[in-house]
Amino acid sequence: MSDKKNSCPFDVAIFDLDGVITKTARVHARAWKLAFDEYLRLREKRNKEPFKEFTYEGDYLPYVDGKPRYKGVQSFLESRGINIPFGEPSDAADKESVCGVGNRKNDKFRQALKEKGVEVFSSSVDFIKDLRKRKIPVGLVTSSKNCRYILESAGLNGLFDTIVDGVVTAEMGLKGKPEGDIFVKAAYDLGTTPARSVVFEDATSGVQAGRNGGFGFVVGIARENNESDLLENGADMAIKDMSFLRFPWLEEWFRKKPLDLFSFWDKPAKTDIGFINEIDNKNVMINPRYSLTPDRLFNRNKKNAFFLDYDGTLTPIVQRPELAVISDEMKGMVEQVSKKYFVAIVSGRMREDVEQLAQMKDITYAGSHGFDIKGPQLSMIQPEAEKAKSLISAIIKQLKGDLTHIKGILIEEKKFSVAVHFRLVEKDHVPRIKEYVDTIIKNNPSLRMMSGKKVFEILPRIDWDKGKAIRWIMEALQMDWNKYHVIYLGDDTTDEDAFRVIRTRGTGILVSKNTKISAADFRIDTVNDVKKLFEKLLV
Repeated sequence: MSDKKNSCPFDVAIFDLDGVITKTARVHARAWKLAFDEYLRLREKRNKEPFKEFTYEGDYLPYVDGKPRYKGVQSFLESRGINIPFGEPSDAADKESVCGVGNRKNDKFRQALKEKGVEVFSSSVDFIKDLRKRKIPVGLVTSSKNCRYILESAGLNGLFDTIVDGVVTAEMGLKGKPEGDIFVKAAYDLGTTPARSVVFEDATSGVQAGRNGGFGFVVGIARENNESDLLENGADMAIKDMSFLRFPWLEEWFRKKPLDLFSFWDKPAKTDIGFINEIDNKNVMINPRYSLTPDRLFNRNKKNAFFLDYDGTLTPIVQRPELAVISDEMKGMVEQVSKKYFVAIVSGRMREDVEQLAQMKDITYAGSHGFDIKGPQLSMIQPEAEKAKSLISAIIKQLKGDLTHIKGILIEEKKFSVAVHFRLVEKDHVPRIKEYVDTIIKNNPSLRMMSGKKVFEILPRIDWDKGKAIRWIMEALQMDWNKYHVIYLGDDTTDEDAFRVIRTRGTGILVSKNTKISAADFRIDTVNDVKKLFEKLLV
């Protein structure tokens, strides 16, 4: 993909099926209604329970839309206080189980398709064909196990470079929407990362999945005039139909840069995304958060929660990692903030190391890029990372044996990763170090390499990062996104994962003297500006 990356700032586009490409969303809804109403009538007759019909607005959209079939059954029945056995996927359609009800719905859905066929949104198909002409791979995701049948019926076979459907989801044990697993799987299948991918979704759970997966751009398709819901749940943009979208907008989005925080503190933020001026607000809407002034963002009717990187954010970047000791002034400032707001430090360092350097109690620490989390009320080590410790230990020995002769090189040992620092190394040696690390990754498919400021880091190839760690902490502490305004401050490439996850539902602040492309909303220059921000919020 290297050639494509030079010409296009994103790599792939990933589409939901029902409601985005095919007009089967209403067919699904009708099939669900038939299946559920039949079951509810049975309970009325047998159990003397008052019959309350299944409705599109009140039941389908909040409990079923976008979810895997059996999860949709469970979600709706729970909303009615009904508890029945889960059963087996092989259950007959007349069996009183979650799987039985789900299979009944599937029978009705397939029958409807057989009788009426599959209609498509021609504008979506045209846009996909345009992407393919531009040599941009296209992925398809859907919770449906009928995907192949639908594509064949609609004459869309061969249009997608990868398909992650309900069958794949079940085989691999992937989590359904609103988790981002199926979208992330599609991105990896296409040889890229969520950061360099666009997601197109029409369901609330789908745009939540795009945001939770850390995708670079999440576009909501508002077929139900539900622009507000889509934007509130994670969409960067909401459009009525794909015919209103322009390809250059996607390119421009991936080149956007954060705005100077203090220049816009009490003034309307003027985004650097030029195409926003072309939008008519009838057929295309940008998330309204992007036009709020920073002072309004931080003072909304929500509780603030701060997640802070350590190196380059709370302390300046130094020549050697062990020298990054937080100043007394900054430490005192963070402690004041923690008395008023929730505070967590999220660092690439080992948790024990950053705790020792920070010397602050009663706050939460997430070390090793979020693999190791501990706080006053929680503790967790990411299970897959735990399994990788022995391999990382072997790699550390290999690196020390082969690279320590290079003057200035520093091998930083961590539990779940190893960082090769070359800040003090002569430039001529850097390509050889990079080549050596690349070879290790090539020979160990379960590992990946992450580049930072003068460092190459080797860590497990796991779908886990600082953004995932923030979500885990919030869920563990029952911190609802609707009640908390999350602020993340960071300075490095690893912090981009967090910026993408909190975008539209929090505020990302990049600490950098240089204006550069980033998923952060705003930018400040230095560690001193971090203190300046804290001072403003503590008034």
